[in-house]
Amino acid sequence: MMMALGTFVFSLPTLVYQQLQRSTSWNHASSKRVGARDAHQFVGPGDDTVELSGLIAPELTGDPASLDTLRKMADEGRPLPLVDGTGYVFGSFVVTSLSETRSVLFQDGAARRIEFQLSLTRTDDEGESDGAGSAGSV
Repeated sequence: MMMALGTFVFSLPTLVYQQLQRSTSWNHASSKRVGARDAHQFVGPGDDTVELSGLIAPELTGDPASLDTLRKMADEGRPLPLVDGTGYVFGSFVVTSLSETRSVLFQDGAARRIEFQLSLTRTDDEGESDGAGSAGSV
């Protein structure tokens, strides 16, 4: 297992991502001051996003139906825990977009190569206090 999003497991039989990109921001309010730089005050965490990109080669690895499974999960709109294979818990995330590019097509239109990009955005967990990920079991 490379990673799990809720009950969906990223692995050789389902989807293998080749790149994980994470971006985190923090919010600071600013106010103008005369003769000085703006004053800044931390007002809380901003967006925390994870982008997973990879490749399905149905003859070798991955299952195109896995993309449909992720779409159905996204349609429900529920936050899902994101945990990597080492047990690191990223927090609760929602699927914000899923794109795919099909190429190297057979005569019947079936793709030999499907590249995908999955975008996830962190949501606040119920009762979460510090917003930090933690190592542990799920």
